Amino acid sequence: QLQLVESGGGLVQPGGSLRLSCAASGFTLDYYAIGWFRQAPGKEREGVSCISGSGRSTYNADSVKGRFTISRDNAKNTVYLQMNSLKPEDTAVYYCARLRTGYVCPSLSSVLSFAYWGQGTQVTVSS
Repeated sequence: QLQLVESGGGLVQPGGSLRLSCAASGFTLDYYAIGWFRQAPGKEREGVSCISGSGRSTYNADSVKGRFTISRDNAKNTVYLQMNSLKPEDTAVYYCARLRTGYVCPSLSSVLSFAYWGQGTQVTVSS
């Protein structure tokens, strides 16, 4: 059974760091690109980062460039999102998702290209 499970969210002060994990099961992770998305209350879901199946290509939204880093360990079937210098506007539920087919990241705006989603993990940045 295909499954994605996020963990690592929580409450952090502005300027702090968190590392989110996305544990995958039920499919061969390195065959697929994986994306991280977030959704704040009252806002649409937005793409944050994407990593190709091999891990050699990564993409980040302009709002997180220089602060967030996506990585993957295919041997552990896990994708990570390291988030540094967090800001209150980063507060959202964060989701990982698997591309419907293929290992090349599409545009981060192509939310519908990602067919399989985790349940999400809450990240709150507040003093």
